[in-house]
Amino acid sequence: MNYQQTIDYLYKQLPMFSRIGTAAYKSDLHNTIELCAAVGNPHTKFKSIHIAGTNGKGSTSHMLAAILQQAGYKTGLYTSPHLKDFRERIKLNGQMIPEEFVINFTEKTKALTEAIEPSFFELTVAMAFDFFASEKVDIAVIETGLGGRLDSTNIINPILSIITNIGWDHMNILGDSLPKIAFEKAGIIKPNIPVVIGEYLPETKNIFIEKATKENAAIHFVQDEYQVSDISISAQNLQCTVTNTLQHVAEQFSLDLNGLYQAKNLCSVLCAKGILLKLGFLINDETVKFALANVKKITGLQGRWQVLQEAPTIVLDVAHNEAGILQVMEHLQRVYPNQPYHFVIGMVKDKEIDAVLKLLPADADYYFTSAHIPRALPAKDLQEKAAIFGLKGNCYDDVNPAITAAKLAATKDAVIMVCGSVFLIGEVNY
Repeated sequence: MNYQQTIDYLYKQLPMFSRIGTAAYKSDLHNTIELCAAVGNPHTKFKSIHIAGTNGKGSTSHMLAAILQQAGYKTGLYTSPHLKDFRERIKLNGQMIPEEFVINFTEKTKALTEAIEPSFFELTVAMAFDFFASEKVDIAVIETGLGGRLDSTNIINPILSIITNIGWDHMNILGDSLPKIAFEKAGIIKPNIPVVIGEYLPETKNIFIEKATKENAAIHFVQDEYQVSDISISAQNLQCTVTNTLQHVAEQFSLDLNGLYQAKNLCSVLCAKGILLKLGFLINDETVKFALANVKKITGLQGRWQVLQEAPTIVLDVAHNEAGILQVMEHLQRVYPNQPYHFVIGMVKDKEIDAVLKLLPADADYYFTSAHIPRALPAKDLQEKAAIFGLKGNCYDDVNPAITAAKLAATKDAVIMVCGSVFLIGEVNY
């Protein structure tokens, strides 16, 4: 098979959560264990950092990878889903996995794949681990796919675990309460391995404490150790001051990830960096600041408050759940408080759609659309649901004509916000 045939095979033969939803989810680690065993248990051959959370885990993963790469470490990065190219999921020092490795791994595991029928995610996790081991990475930053305890990535034994936050998402799989969701995310906490908790809620804090105590894992609650102030946001960057309240040290940072929510992720990253220093990693302050100011260039991260143009301003953001849309609205109201809003929005069927729609402003203009995947909620259905909340607009078969319509209707001072689904952002032409 050539590369395109290989990718077609992976998409067509393996159940893919991002396309079909819950039917592709495997609630145990057996397939991943068997796949990794077949290729020599590559996950045991490199150091790793494991990152879970409802929101922010992708950005946090990319920030840490940028810092480690800039510090001179050969750095692997595994994230999901991808926006444009499958190979975005597996990177080495910011470069995507070679097509040839994808072909060879798929072929050498094909017989086992057809015997055990893993999910798309299970196979790509094993592929990433095999790639990182073959490249002898110094460290790999591994983002969970869904949850933590039963996530395919959870066969690793990392040097550090990070849980960014807990919110309402994937309740049909992870549980119908925040403590239940926290329990699943806390499943990445390992014996004697330090864990960073980016944000906690009153009902989730004890879940983390109990798990960390059971595993004898040192636990760091970021919101108790770091404070952010003096936030300034432009179309291209975010500047802020972060104070380590334990050490009484304040530092200024400039991020090229300019979403307001990145200030919280930054604190988690700085807490993690402090732990890595204690573990023997050599990372100086100049390296950290340069890396954080150039994450997009270093790791290729896209879709996080990505400003495509100004006058009118067009922003892409992968926000797709209640917490993510809350952050979008907070950013809009802080940076563009009195400007007209146009929302190009599409969602998938298994999200808490009403919880998202109730957060959106009734005085904005809406352009309802959907990604071209089976999981997508039809634009007409989204339009009908939105009408219940007083949100009005037309339907479009594709995100790009929807953006074009918004540009034609928008005044120069308007903001066109494209959001609601990672897969929708992936279909935007830019």
